[in-house]
Amino acid sequence: MPVRPVTEIPIDPDLAVVHEQGWQSWSPSTSYRPGTPAHRPSGDTRRIGAWRSESLPAPDVYRGEGLIAVDPGDGPVHVIASADPVNSVPAIDVSIADGRAVVTAAQDVVVQTHEGSVQEALARWADSVVASLGLAAPRPAPTIWCSWYQYFTKVTEANVDANLAVMDRIPVDVVQVDDGYQAEIGDWLVPSRDFADVPGLFARITDSGHRAGIWTAPFLVGARSRVASEHPEWLVRDNDGSPVNAGHNWDQDLYALDSTHPGAAEYLSTVFRTLRGWGIDFHKIDFIYAGALPGRRYADVSPVEAYRGALRLIRDAIGPEAYLLGCGAPQLPSIGLVDAMRVSPDIAPAYSPPGGDISMPGQRGAVLNGESRAFQHGRFWVNDPDCLVARPGIERREEWAEHVSRFGGLRGSSDAVDQLDDWGLETTRRLLGEPVPRYLVT
Repeated sequence: MPVRPVTEIPIDPDLAVVHEQGWQSWSPSTSYRPGTPAHRPSGDTRRIGAWRSESLPAPDVYRGEGLIAVDPGDGPVHVIASADPVNSVPAIDVSIADGRAVVTAAQDVVVQTHEGSVQEALARWADSVVASLGLAAPRPAPTIWCSWYQYFTKVTEANVDANLAVMDRIPVDVVQVDDGYQAEIGDWLVPSRDFADVPGLFARITDSGHRAGIWTAPFLVGARSRVASEHPEWLVRDNDGSPVNAGHNWDQDLYALDSTHPGAAEYLSTVFRTLRGWGIDFHKIDFIYAGALPGRRYADVSPVEAYRGALRLIRDAIGPEAYLLGCGAPQLPSIGLVDAMRVSPDIAPAYSPPGGDISMPGQRGAVLNGESRAFQHGRFWVNDPDCLVARPGIERREEWAEHVSRFGGLRGSSDAVDQLDDWGLETTRRLLGEPVPRYLVT
């Protein structure tokens, strides 16, 4: 599709700002002074797993995936956005030349101008999207405890039970079991060897008076999984017939599940109906960028259409009252389909990620995205800045706690409860007990 000119905006090069909106949760979203290099992926694996896989802009071009904003420095902020942001996410490019911001796009976009800051202008644009779609206000998020940042994939059933025994020390609604309970990526109903009785574990969680939560990556299929070996017809394919590359993680190649295939769709429904039957009513669905990867599918639909259809399928299976948190998720195509949204890359015990790629886990990238996507909270969904980690040994834990306090909509703890010192326990109690503002940007 040919790129077309959209507008040219005179700017003050010393005062102007260009705001990029990244494709998915982990894609850097931030503002730049003209001439400042934009963040770009460190390699092809990260490009597929944390950016939009189809293409990258030229080094001297700023790109928003369906949304970009230009503050000229001496006038109203220009917001340039997809004319149909939930169904069409064009790449919108801004080049700086001769004191002008030159905007181009490959599909239909709209241009709005708003007074105030970039965040305030983006909030006004988001208000217009909410009004045009008739979206209801997002439901308040429960507080959660998550196993991930203490145990990662080494979590065991005994670890969860041990924390459940002392969970009354912090004000938590949901106990969420993260990655590690399943045998393989894609085999969500097959337990790992460290979980003897997954349904029984969730029964113990609900019997304790907590809600039960679970992590899945429903649109990923690991190369070692039963799904990959037994149902290769369920995978999204390249034009040469090979499975689409969905990244590399867990020491294996990853493929994308074709949710438009009747067998794959029934499998997804069965998984989430089964989890519902286990008493689970909080779902963190992760790495869901895979549902929108380009490729050949059973149905002749666009990647975004396939992705939105798959989210609806999951919602139908878990029921309307269950709480749905998206992560690693295409941002604009998820509007209206999730209750909460991770708006940043994962945090980590270390502040900066190795190599400086801020789409990788680390507080630095999480803070950058959490601040720049604050306008989405209370409009499209509840923003999830990622979990509070407050135990000793976490770099800059005080700064991270302050960020969660200022920008957290969904509040979660991811420390072993008995590993918290006095400061960590008091901070966790305070942040999980704080009221969450209706909007982060008004």
